[in-house]
Amino acid sequence: MAYHPRAPDHTATSEETSQNRRLYNPYQDLNIPTKSVYNLPTSPEFLFPEESRRQRRSWGENLTYYTGIGYLGGATVGAVVGFAGGVKSIEPADTLKLKVNRVLNGSGFSGRQFGNRCGVIGLLYAGLESGMVAYRDTDDVINSLVAGLSTGALYKAASGPRSAAVAGAIGGVLVGVAEVGRLAAKRFVHF
Repeated sequence: MAYHPRAPDHTATSEETSQNRRLYNPYQDLNIPTKSVYNLPTSPEFLFPEESRRQRRSWGENLTYYTGIGYLGGATVGAVVGFAGGVKSIEPADTLKLKVNRVLNGSGFSGRQFGNRCGVIGLLYAGLESGMVAYRDTDDVINSLVAGLSTGALYKAASGPRSAAVAGAIGGVLVGVAEVGRLAAKRFVHF
């Protein structure tokens, strides 16, 4: 039966208009069962076999992840700190518009500062950790610890050697605590 289009009739009921239309199947000429078209694999596909053996993110993914998480976390903490500072700076004679303005300005200013600082720290950490993995050709806790120490030291290098050493130690301790927490979660928490 051939399809014969008719002029649209705006006074017709929905049953009569459905006879004027047909369903379009983009796969009809390909002789492919449509159910198998959407049966996609659940595991990731790799171009080269050595990519499938590597069980970590690439350096670009690491860079994006740590910088984004750092900025988002820092901006959130900064916004909360700025909100508290904005609420404290409110004077009794301020109008509602001025109160809201103080709170928003405080949140935006502190959020931007904290976010940028934490984003830079994430950027440094991701670059150093990926560099250590590429240099040592292995992915273990030592890479993370060295990256944490180096990140803290580089971040505060302009403040002098003493500040850089303290910041490096703080960075190493924070990464060590994070690694111990990750290993404990991996061992005791079953998903």
